[in-house]
Amino acid sequence: MDKANSNILWFDQVSNDDVKLVGGKNASLGEMYRDLTPQGIRIPNGFIVTARGYRHFVEKTGLNEIIKRELSMLDIHNIENLQHCGETIRNAFRNVEFPPDLRVEVDEAYVNLSQAYGVDKVDTAVRSSATAEDLPGASFAGEHETFLNVWGKEAIIKAVQGAFASLFTDRAISYRVDKGFAHDSVDLSVGVQKMVRSDRAASGVIFTLDTESGFRNLVTITSSWGLGEMVVQGKVIPDEFLVYKPTLRAGFASIIKKQLGEKAVKMIYQEPVNGGRPVLELETEESDRTIFSINDEEVLTLARWALLIEEHYSARANTDRPMDIEWAKDGETGELYIVQARPETVHAEKHGYTREEYHLKGNGSVIVEGISVGSKIASGAARVILSTDKLSEFKEGEILVTEITDPDWEPIMKIASGIITEKGGRTSHAAIVSRELGIPALVGAPGALAKIQTGRMITIDNSSADVGKVYDGEIPFEKKTYDLAEVPQTKTNITLNIGTPDGAFIEAGLPHHGVGLAREEFIIASHIKAHPLAVLNFDSLPEELKAKIGKLTSGYPSPRDFYLRKLAEGVGQIAAAFAPHQVIVRFSDFKTNEYKTLLGGELYEPEEENPMLGWRGASRYAHPNFIAAFELECRAVSVVRDEFGLKNLKVMIPFCRTPDEGRKVIEVMRQFGLASGPNPEDLKIYVMCEIPANVLRAEEFLDVFDGFSIGSNDLTQLVLGKDRDSAIVAGISNENDEAVKKLVREAIRACHARGKYIGICGQAPSDYPDFLRFLVREGIDSISLNPDSLVPMLFEVAKEEAALKND
Repeated sequence: MDKANSNILWFDQVSNDDVKLVGGKNASLGEMYRDLTPQGIRIPNGFIVTARGYRHFVEKTGLNEIIKRELSMLDIHNIENLQHCGETIRNAFRNVEFPPDLRVEVDEAYVNLSQAYGVDKVDTAVRSSATAEDLPGASFAGEHETFLNVWGKEAIIKAVQGAFASLFTDRAISYRVDKGFAHDSVDLSVGVQKMVRSDRAASGVIFTLDTESGFRNLVTITSSWGLGEMVVQGKVIPDEFLVYKPTLRAGFASIIKKQLGEKAVKMIYQEPVNGGRPVLELETEESDRTIFSINDEEVLTLARWALLIEEHYSARANTDRPMDIEWAKDGETGELYIVQARPETVHAEKHGYTREEYHLKGNGSVIVEGISVGSKIASGAARVILSTDKLSEFKEGEILVTEITDPDWEPIMKIASGIITEKGGRTSHAAIVSRELGIPALVGAPGALAKIQTGRMITIDNSSADVGKVYDGEIPFEKKTYDLAEVPQTKTNITLNIGTPDGAFIEAGLPHHGVGLAREEFIIASHIKAHPLAVLNFDSLPEELKAKIGKLTSGYPSPRDFYLRKLAEGVGQIAAAFAPHQVIVRFSDFKTNEYKTLLGGELYEPEEENPMLGWRGASRYAHPNFIAAFELECRAVSVVRDEFGLKNLKVMIPFCRTPDEGRKVIEVMRQFGLASGPNPEDLKIYVMCEIPANVLRAEEFLDVFDGFSIGSNDLTQLVLGKDRDSAIVAGISNENDEAVKKLVREAIRACHARGKYIGICGQAPSDYPDFLRFLVREGIDSISLNPDSLVPMLFEVAKEEAALKND
């Protein structure tokens, strides 16, 4: 058939070679329908009103002259002028009569689609697809209109006409100018696709990478109840799932993160009555807010489909091609469907090895917190806007504060220094556009509108983790830029100390050989928040405490399952970010006073005069009062290694005072399914070398463990007899003291003599370049550094290695 001269084409008649005929979105749908449905991916069928059909429409109706006249007077930097121009053109589109010959073709296609699904009037989604949209480098979120639950010939015609008009929405006009597209070079086609009854189930968005860091080994899935517009528009905070690609491909159920969203509203069908709305927004039932909207098997199915889609498009482009995918679950059949896919553009356009780091240099009071988008810091005057009628009030450099954004807000978003929305998640409109524009945003920040007023100076800080903060006032900050291509290679393995999983995928972009220390206590304090024994004894807790922990553990079969899974997910994210390199996680090393700060902690922790030297580390694990809690930690490690498939995870025992205590811990671990082995993928169990006894009895400790990791903080404290938390005695000496160095030197030599691992994970090499050089001279296997000190210290290591080579 002659596709170029067709006004109507079906999905199976087009491919990505036909972008000029049917636009990026429809070309992609057609190619997937043709090539991927045979591989098991379900995609609803549909037909396309082509770009030729659009040109026929504007020529037959005389709209082309109106378009040319209005655009000749356009000034996109004048919001009122832009709005007037767009509205005039769109009204002209709506008021013309649909060409009769084109109407006949559309009607016939709709009848055929209805018959294919065995109904008189099939319900459809009518989607716009421009010939310069959904391409690598040009994929603005929501640039053109989509109409949902459209059925009946007249409704289809009206929706197609509305979709044609949306080629001239204010944001589409502005975006074409920004991207350098001539208005008369862009046409619009319309896809008419069978709707999936996700109004009775769930829907969402998939990215085949981490949306914040660009880390390519993840599939990110968001999900909420009802039609997907609520997720895309940012009106809900959806459930979120991260799936690790390499072990998913190997057959593991590698869901390394599950985050329950609040899902406060949903969109459902509404039968049109006297021209009424085809869809309806309503509040979600309370019971649905506290459970996940899809189950684990559905998450894994969507992730596998996402891999197939990404692999297909990558092979076609002959390059890595991350994808942005929309999916839906049919509540009547229980089946999953893919309804759209386009290239991801934000990270696809990033090139080179430059890394930017932002750091606050002052303090301030936190006004609100939310989900961080982008890792930057920005200051500016707040501008609260709740309606597009007020967009003209916005001034360049201000920080936009609103409930949600939609595509009509694009003209001011691109001149903002930051964006704050009360609603939305990582795949909301505000988040997607902020990433594309390269400005920091805080989404899902409840209370922002009540606490931030127009004109107030504020600072958005997204520099540290998944949780971003808005500070009162203009807080000074610094920006550092590193060219990672210039960072030297070193013989000494340089690893990272990672506090929380939140920033792991960003830090994994640094040059590294893995993780020398991941602390469980950061995961427990920030993601779990409850004492393990309170979780295990949930049924016998006081009612008030029980209610708090019950709310915290919503969405999980039991509080015990919540604790175990959250710990496994936190550790798993770090292991995934740095795979295939070794990641060493330290079992919990809270002191009694720190454990007390967790929910329920006061019920289970004794009073100690000196918690630093009390019931901590190894002394807890085999103790009858704590062994049940330690089992959760061991089971979580097993989940990461055996369920997620992350065999690069190794473990470390802190504050082990005697070899006999070490043997008891090893035996308890064996009872809970953890034992070390000789092969590279086997578990390794290291011990923190942080007590003088660890060095003085090194041979005996190395009989028990697979190696040492030096904890210089506690070792210095115990060698010099000074409280590391006391500012009064801090100036007496530090890790460079010869007594400390002597023990470090002996520990390195003991491990070398036994052929066992020796690394350091304490603070000293991050703070003291001379101590770092000492470690290099002694030939330590691995030095673990804080992320902010890694790049400059790599140059120090390289210099010292070069000096040793020349000696």
